[in-house]
Amino acid sequence: MAKNKISEWSATAANNTDIGGIDIAEGCAPSGINNAIRELMAQVKDQQTGTDADNFTVGGNLTVTGTTTLTGVPTAPTASSGTNTTQLATTAFVQAALALMYPIGSVYTSTVSTNPNTLFGFGTWVAYGEGKVLIGVGTGFAAGATGGSADAIVVSHTHTATVTDAGHFHDIGNDIFQGSIYGTVSSGTARNLAGYGNPPNSTNSGKTNTTTTGVTVANSTTGASGTNANLQPYVVVYMWNRTA
Repeated sequence: MAKNKISEWSATAANNTDIGGIDIAEGCAPSGINNAIRELMAQVKDQQTGTDADNFTVGGNLTVTGTTTLTGVPTAPTASSGTNTTQLATTAFVQAALALMYPIGSVYTSTVSTNPNTLFGFGTWVAYGEGKVLIGVGTGFAAGATGGSADAIVVSHTHTATVTDAGHFHDIGNDIFQGSIYGTVSSGTARNLAGYGNPPNSTNSGKTNTTTTGVTVANSTTGASGTNANLQPYVVVYMWNRTA
């Protein structure tokens, strides 16, 4: 079979009796040597340009001093997690690194609704914390606990109005009725009470009496509604929790 490209050459020299169909076996015509050299050069060029679509294996180190352009699906060994060198990072290495960044139990936030599994290619993610903000674990706050309210409330309290009336006077002249048509005031001055009949004996000497004073405590409202007013300044995002 004619050896039309480098991959068809044999590692055993005696087996290479032609190149591109040109006879180079023992006893070949001298002109075949010239033509064989020309064919050899053409096949090496095809290898260099990739025209023959031949595979190429480098058994030792390969150093490239210029720019390297790779097409197709190039592969490389995957470094272990935590490697910090100039070694090439494969897609498997990158995905493993992302998985370490977002372990089970972590929360991912974004302004787009795409499930992180679609973005990262790993994990089970569920929507998390709808309508809530995140707070750090601490005294009175356990991981996963919920609480609080989106609506402001008025703390329970009591309004008390206390009105005290110390009493007041109803002055009717401090008269002393003694059963006659004349009344003698406490100061001794006579007062003619003719026409009033004969009132029963009674005395009102400036007695102090108490009474109920009408007091109205009016309810007064100022300011704005407290509904949704106890929320800190916020921006809304999608949150996802990795569960597996």
